[in-house]
Amino acid sequence: MTDTWLIVGLGNPGAEYKGNRHNVGQMVLDELAGRMGGKFKTHKARAQVLEGRLGIGGPRVVLSKPMSYMNVSGGPVSGLANFYGIDPEHVVAVHDEIDIPFNTIKLKCGGGEGGHNGLRDMSKALATKEYLRVRVGVGRPPGRMDTADYVLRDFGTAERKDLPFLLDGAADAVEMLVREGLTAAQQKFHPARSDVHE
Repeated sequence: MTDTWLIVGLGNPGAEYKGNRHNVGQMVLDELAGRMGGKFKTHKARAQVLEGRLGIGGPRVVLSKPMSYMNVSGGPVSGLANFYGIDPEHVVAVHDEIDIPFNTIKLKCGGGEGGHNGLRDMSKALATKEYLRVRVGVGRPPGRMDTADYVLRDFGTAERKDLPFLLDGAADAVEMLVREGLTAAQQKFHPARSDVHE
């Protein structure tokens, strides 16, 4: 199998979803594409892809934005993994996470999907949960707001001021993950406190 990494930004296709919290994974991939100086192209696996290297002499990566809806992200992801010959341990899902506060980034390998339909479909299609995740915190819905309504809304005015810094940090986390490994990236991006809820 190849040393190439498949970096997947989860989200929904279409202009009406572009600014949603649920699409923060795709926003991070746009940031990475900007750093690589490339443009996404349409792939037959129902995804937009950009092939290249992360940084000078960096690892070879395929940035991917599935063009299916979030809850059926698995087909495009497994199609790309098969096309490029990439094992699940070299697959990185970048996604929104309501279980951690806005402006927080966490990384992990495997584990549950926490009710995230995009991850659930990925796990099913890849036949494993053992792939890497870069979890971009969007915080919990206020009051009694439904979770689906919350993640399918755009970031609030105050959040939008900090959003460029969050996307920049998440892109840094992806780069460090594929360059230096999960443990090094966790040590840099996770808060040092032991009482932080995972």
